Amino acid sequence: FACSQFIRSSTMVRLQAIAVAATSSCLLISSPLLIHDVSAFAPSPVTSHTTTRGISSTGSRRRHCSIHRLLHVRCQAQVVLHAGSSDGSSSDTSTVEAAPGKSSSSSSFSTSLFDSLSIFSGGGAQSASPTTAAALETDDERVRRLRQERLVELAEGEVRRADRVREDALPYLGLLGLQILPLLGTERIYSVTYFFGLAVATVYLGGRQETIDAPERVTRQNALAAPIGASVSIGLIYVLIKAGLDPTYLYALAVSLFGALAISDVGVPILRNVLPASFAEAEVAVPKKVADRLDLDPPTLPFDGLTTLALGLASTAIYWSPSIGLESKYLVSNALAWALAMTSLGAISLGSVQTGVILLAGLFFYDITFVFGTDIMMTVATKIEAPVKFLYTAPPSDTPRDYPFSVLGLGDVVIPGLFVRFMTRLDEVLKPQTLSYFTATTAAYAAGLAVCFTVNEITHAGQPALLYLDPACVGAALACGVANGQVEDVWNFEEEENQKEEKKA
Repeated sequence: FACSQFIRSSTMVRLQAIAVAATSSCLLISSPLLIHDVSAFAPSPVTSHTTTRGISSTGSRRRHCSIHRLLHVRCQAQVVLHAGSSDGSSSDTSTVEAAPGKSSSSSSFSTSLFDSLSIFSGGGAQSASPTTAAALETDDERVRRLRQERLVELAEGEVRRADRVREDALPYLGLLGLQILPLLGTERIYSVTYFFGLAVATVYLGGRQETIDAPERVTRQNALAAPIGASVSIGLIYVLIKAGLDPTYLYALAVSLFGALAISDVGVPILRNVLPASFAEAEVAVPKKVADRLDLDPPTLPFDGLTTLALGLASTAIYWSPSIGLESKYLVSNALAWALAMTSLGAISLGSVQTGVILLAGLFFYDITFVFGTDIMMTVATKIEAPVKFLYTAPPSDTPRDYPFSVLGLGDVVIPGLFVRFMTRLDEVLKPQTLSYFTATTAAYAAGLAVCFTVNEITHAGQPALLYLDPACVGAALACGVANGQVEDVWNFEEEENQKEEKKA
């Protein structure tokens, strides 16, 4: 896909395509990373309320947008200009009107992830022009109108995101409280509590989070190919390790940089609920050359986006600091991994229940095969050091350890988390009367994770977490469908078709 974008698209879309492809590869490789006690390696026996934040009392909206979003809007406008007729006819105008909505299919995948990273999207934007353009609208006027409409959409989206974080304040505070556990000790009870709370809270919050743009949909072909792609990716890394070519630095560099962008994205709505309203309203002037280069008018960028971007880059800098050992900074690695998980859950949609079942079933067998059948998973999980897993200092032991941490793979949160998040669509469309699909699958995820930890504690051997999580989530969704008398509707649920029905209604 990245190669096709190089041929067909503009420079910005090319860069986005590379970033999305790299991030997707990182998630594919990390998705099967398992929960394990590394001692096994040692030779031992809602509804958003109204808010005016970011909107002035006169009703005019301030201009806030990110660099990549400005460029994205400009690319959209350029596509529109080339797609329409050159003489400014009415057919050209109709093409323009379709642009502010969903991006075209050829570029939707490359832009969906970066559109979800609202690193500079502050309060609002100037009042958009009417969506009905004049038949003789000039090219510059069309570009300006499209940009303003997009900025209004971004501003309203950021308000929704901040409101949702406010509604989920307790789970976010719980996540913050979990970071105290490493200070209390390294005993097994602390690590299990940390992993369990972190995973369940991330699945819950990631499932409920608001997004600005529609997520990229996984097709059945994607779901069928996922285990094959994951096998090839992890197999290639394993071969490189055995050949003495360690890809850790290149892999970790790419992941940590994307982690910095992810922190800047998820940090905006969080900090808006912590800091005064002026935080969302402040702007920072940029040099004229930069403003001209990015076509900023006025030449400012939002302070909240710049602040969270600085936090993300600082986290990456700490992660790469050679003077700080990983034992002292693994919580920073966990923060990068958590931000990547949250962003991934918001940027991807399974599209249909059957596609989700296919994806989870394929990775279910893949995880079991590579954990119990070979040493590939164990080798990659412990030799490749990158923020694609959650870490906790392993408990004390009299025997030497090959790896000083217990691990929870990022994919063990994201893969079933995508299915859990998709259940919110079922709740919105099917409106169950007895049990909420999202609540049921979230509880099932927690139960499956508890069983996985229990087996791990009994056997003292690494466990493929998807062996427990995938059947629990799928089974809970179907059982909930039976309880609601909607099992056939659940099995045949497809997001796109239901969205069309809603629009017709």
